[in-house]
Amino acid sequence: MGAPVIYHERQVKELCALHALNNLFQDASSFNKTQLDEICRELSPNDFINPHRSILGLGNYDINVIITALHVKQCEAIWFDKRRDPSCIDTSKIVGLILNVPSKYSIGFMKFPLQRRHWISVKKINGEYWNLDSKLDAPQKIGDESQIMEYLRNQLAGNDKELFVVCTQGVESSEAWLLPEHRRNSTAAEK
Repeated sequence: MGAPVIYHERQVKELCALHALNNLFQDASSFNKTQLDEICRELSPNDFINPHRSILGLGNYDINVIITALHVKQCEAIWFDKRRDPSCIDTSKIVGLILNVPSKYSIGFMKFPLQRRHWISVKKINGEYWNLDSKLDAPQKIGDESQIMEYLRNQLAGNDKELFVVCTQGVESSEAWLLPEHRRNSTAAEK
């Protein structure tokens, strides 16, 4: 069996949120910059300077844009509480994962002391988890279930990183993205 065919958009301008969404859904036509800019306008129709994207209009979309875009696909982004261990996630019930990580700002070889945020999607494809970071030259294999849990633990060890679990709207509302013993109404210990 050959290597899986994986769709992977590479970083352009500040469009990592766009790339993370398209990489997550494995489809170049899932979203485009025009659609995300329209979401920004819908979220803040009366603001001259839109707070949900870069002032220059080059991207740098915030989580509100990602959440609204996911709603178009009948999906939700659930903020993952880092006080929990990622092993509570029922990975069989999710679409994928989106990480928000710090990123140094640079132009060419010049690095600036600005701290920016970067969106990365992680998805299970053909039984293996893949890091679909648009700054990578190619998708990076993470591995199996135990390896994704270790990867997530390492990512979440830093206070400056956030994880969003992406699932369908029905899965989100029933908390089915959590293993049964971790759902709010499943044990008296969690009440």
